[in-house]
Amino acid sequence: MSFTVLIPARLASTRLPNKPLADLGGIPMVVRVAQQALKSQASAVVVATDSREVIERCTEFSVRSVLTQSNHPSGSDRLAEACILLGLKDNEVVLNVQGDEPLIDPDLINSVASLLANRPDCDMSTAAYPIDKYEDLLNPNIVKTVLDARQTALYFSRSPIPAARDFGAQPWWTDSTLPRPLRHVGLYAYRVGFLRLFPKLDQAPLEQLEALEQLRALWHGYRIAVHISQGNPGPGVDTPEDLALARQYFS
Repeated sequence: MSFTVLIPARLASTRLPNKPLADLGGIPMVVRVAQQALKSQASAVVVATDSREVIERCTEFSVRSVLTQSNHPSGSDRLAEACILLGLKDNEVVLNVQGDEPLIDPDLINSVASLLANRPDCDMSTAAYPIDKYEDLLNPNIVKTVLDARQTALYFSRSPIPAARDFGAQPWWTDSTLPRPLRHVGLYAYRVGFLRLFPKLDQAPLEQLEALEQLRALWHGYRIAVHISQGNPGPGVDTPEDLALARQYFS
């Protein structure tokens, strides 16, 4: 199995400005992410950024990076340009690791990449893990997914799915063989040819409603394989509170 990890990094963050360069124990966060990804089986780990400052800090820590355009509307567009800059072929696999996941599990990276390599019927792969708390099922900030019999995504939503009509306001999965609710993990593998195509697809109405870019693929008939992890792959850094916890960990 051969794959490349791409880490998109933008300095323009509304909640945490300059987030990729946030100091975690003397090392920028995006570098921490790359160092974790380098523990996987990836043949290369590359930061894709529109910031020369990010490039300089990556170089300081011997992390490979490429400078992309600053006007990309989405991370997918940035990764598609990175594939061109790196000369990757259409049949190669790339994995998108977000630049705010300094504790990403290298084994999870391997599993998501391997899944796509073994699912020629799918154009993308991603990950999810079982929800334990009922309040997480109801939380609109937590993305849920439901799968078919082959663990291919049927839908992603911020709403509680599946809706357990006959079980009331309680966690039905504690005494039932029915499917567990699954929390989506924002980790994606793509074939390069599809990644180049994806930004050119029209936005899907469901994507606009849910604010979930992966629904564009499903809307246009492309398939997403889902790896089921048995535990939380590690917290991301989305808020100042998350950053404080990450700094505590790396201290």
